[in-house]
Amino acid sequence: MVGTEFMKGQGLGNQLFCYVSSRCIAKDLGYGFGTAGQEQLAVNIHSKKGMYFMDMDLGAEITDKGEYKVYREKENRLYLKTCVHDMLHGCYVADADEDIYGIGDKTLIYGNLQAERYFRAHKEDVKEWLKVKKEYDSYQYTRDNLCIINVRGGEYADERALFLRRKYWRDAMKHMRGIRPDMEFMIVTDDVEAAGRILPGIPALHGELAQDYVTIKNARYLILSNSSFAFFPAFTSETAVKIIAPKYWARHNVSDGYWSSGQNIYEGFFYQDRQGKLFCAEECRREWENYKKHADFAQKEKKYTEQEVAWQRKKDRALYWADKAAGRLRRMF
Repeated sequence: MVGTEFMKGQGLGNQLFCYVSSRCIAKDLGYGFGTAGQEQLAVNIHSKKGMYFMDMDLGAEITDKGEYKVYREKENRLYLKTCVHDMLHGCYVADADEDIYGIGDKTLIYGNLQAERYFRAHKEDVKEWLKVKKEYDSYQYTRDNLCIINVRGGEYADERALFLRRKYWRDAMKHMRGIRPDMEFMIVTDDVEAAGRILPGIPALHGELAQDYVTIKNARYLILSNSSFAFFPAFTSETAVKIIAPKYWARHNVSDGYWSSGQNIYEGFFYQDRQGKLFCAEECRREWENYKKHADFAQKEKKYTEQEVAWQRKKDRALYWADKAAGRLRRMF
């Protein structure tokens, strides 16, 4: 038996990555599959209903974790002067952990588990595992001239390194209009206020968990944020024509070429840089491999002075408030 655990407060996107990757790894290794913390699936600050819109087979219920060994997916971090978090804690830049395929029986897997290496070969299985119940599926917003924009707000909205700037969205919308000049846009978000601040005038939807999920899953065109929530609806989509995501994922705003993380490069996605240029997954992988040849991974805990950290914190806050003020001006005029 190989399994994973759904953690209290863990977002649905992260839970689905842990579930899908662990189940695929168990399948590849010829083990049965099980899960601990089943009552925590899809229970977080956004919804308390649990996984009501899918009939997910969670495998055997693991009630006694003490009987299991623990395998923690290998991490890799770079300590960079790009934001306060990365100075103090390092930026998570890990790729797939090949050693994970050496685990034995009765092991629980923990980690980010977002690399397509773990599940790409099982895409058709994943579509079945995450199949939405008919009564919750909807094609209300499936149109040839409608692009769904997934804005992640919440705790992201206060983080300069994470909250995608208006330019990212506007450049991606320009690409979509290049496909269809009559393209219309609608936002699916967890934070209508933040979405309105960054993209005023575009209709924003924040519905039930199932509604947000299927609206993304059944879209023809998608502009994604650097959030795990939208990945599996996009990955399992039977309707998507083009998907644009932020290059460098969680460090789109500040990266000089590093990915946070390398796990978030997915086949079929187009990644947009800060200049508005699009790259396919293979181009991104090649660039990332070249970057790693010169990166300082040996420096596990690079120490910055308190003065350096304080200066970066002031810089982050100043740029955050400048972006917020610019948003207010856009809404006024």
